[in-house]
Amino acid sequence: MAEARREEEKVVSIDGSPVEREADMSHVNDDPSPDPQPDGETSLASQIERLKGEKEELLQTMIRRQADFENYRKRIERDRQEEGRRGVERLIIDLIPVLDAFDRGLQAHDDPAYEEYRKGITMIRKQLWDAIAKHGVQRIEAAGKIFDPRQHQAIERLETQDFPDGFIVTVFQDGYLFHGRVLRPAIVRVAVHSGAGESSTTNEN
Repeated sequence: MAEARREEEKVVSIDGSPVEREADMSHVNDDPSPDPQPDGETSLASQIERLKGEKEELLQTMIRRQADFENYRKRIERDRQEEGRRGVERLIIDLIPVLDAFDRGLQAHDDPAYEEYRKGITMIRKQLWDAIAKHGVQRIEAAGKIFDPRQHQAIERLETQDFPDGFIVTVFQDGYLFHGRVLRPAIVRVAVHSGAGESSTTNEN
């Protein structure tokens, strides 16, 4: 039976001669190139790039947040200091009339009989002044200066040629600065030359 099956597998040509049946090569791959790169490796590379981008974005966000917080902290500290300074300023404004009272008391009692009294008042006045001066208070220099409308307030004019035009002849009341800002202008009498414009040397506030 096996020989009969081999006979059946032979192919006969047109002229009757036997022909070997061609082997079935359909299962052989004609393309010798290697298999393409697996999709898993490409996906991993893209994920790495995406994670790098997210990391950089988070880093920049953290830097911005840190800068915002630092600016916020500085602003709060600045506001706190400014509020404290305003409180000190209000207190000093209330104490300036006390300085004026001491000055008037010292001017009123120049009799030698009151010398001990004057020493005591002078000492108390100095203690008060030292206490407020350390917080940034300064007395405005006015006597012997040229009138400055930003720091002085003229309530009298003295027409004379004995002094330069705008020269402060008399200080009626001291003025004070607080951290460079005028708390109260100095009240003064100003020398003016005849014919000089009043507006150039006086401040009629």
